[in-house]
Amino acid sequence: MLLAPRLAYFAGVARTEHVTRAAQELGVPQSTLSRAMARLEQDLGVDLFTRHGRTVSLTPAGRTFLTSVERALGEVRRAADEVRADADPTTGKVAFGFLHTMGAETVPGLLQAFRTDHPRIRFSLVQNYGEAMIEKLRAGELDLCLTSPVPDAPDLAARRLDEQKLRLVVPADHRLASRRRVRLAEAADETFVTLEPGYGLRRITDDLCKDAGFRPRIAFEGEEAETLRGLVAAGLGVALLPPPAFPRPGVVELTVTAPRAAREIGVAWLEGRPDTPPVAAFKRFLLSRRGNLLPA
Repeated sequence: MLLAPRLAYFAGVARTEHVTRAAQELGVPQSTLSRAMARLEQDLGVDLFTRHGRTVSLTPAGRTFLTSVERALGEVRRAADEVRADADPTTGKVAFGFLHTMGAETVPGLLQAFRTDHPRIRFSLVQNYGEAMIEKLRAGELDLCLTSPVPDAPDLAARRLDEQKLRLVVPADHRLASRRRVRLAEAADETFVTLEPGYGLRRITDDLCKDAGFRPRIAFEGEEAETLRGLVAAGLGVALLPPPAFPRPGVVELTVTAPRAAREIGVAWLEGRPDTPPVAAFKRFLLSRRGNLLPA
């Protein structure tokens, strides 16, 4: 850390082999540059330059040091170019997270609509469950995420955007398959397939079953809703799931009349972190879709 502020000075002197000329190019007083080079050599404990009047030349140690310094400065320049590019209002990047269940239809539709007015903004897309995305927000790996339930934490900002009804999914040959509507209590004796603990939908499933007066008997726990539909189709249980993007053979999806079975979908971001122009534009777009986020 002590050496870092003087590395660009060192590279300038090494390139010009002239302290006065380097000072002019770097826009610093010659005396400041001379003192910085003397202090750099003192801190390293080696001579980097051989002095010849007003000109200088690198010692063997100086040439070795210059190779690494130029590499380090190059990485800094590349990093600066990258963050400037990501923040560009027209061509910048948004790191956007969303639930697996929103990846087939909802998110592609949102991105298509957004890029009508912002055709060159780039996206880094991350699919995960809610708690994992919240941790990525806090770690600075995501700018925004669509999640459920809508988080309530002092370090996060979140807005409810829409509500998605959940259905009781049963095998096509199930005793309830001929029905269109069902009370969740009618499935109290069934075996359930669910997402793993930590997933928002799992928490909602547990809470809805509790409200219906029973604790679900769980046979399988998974990480993705369509896998659960496959398990239901194979006759391995029933599940509470959001509507599928496409019809799945082998299952019947029943409207749950009681308790009210739905999950809120919201957008979250880290409170107090400044938005780049592309992130701000996409956030405004998402908030404008409130009540109209999900496909009809």
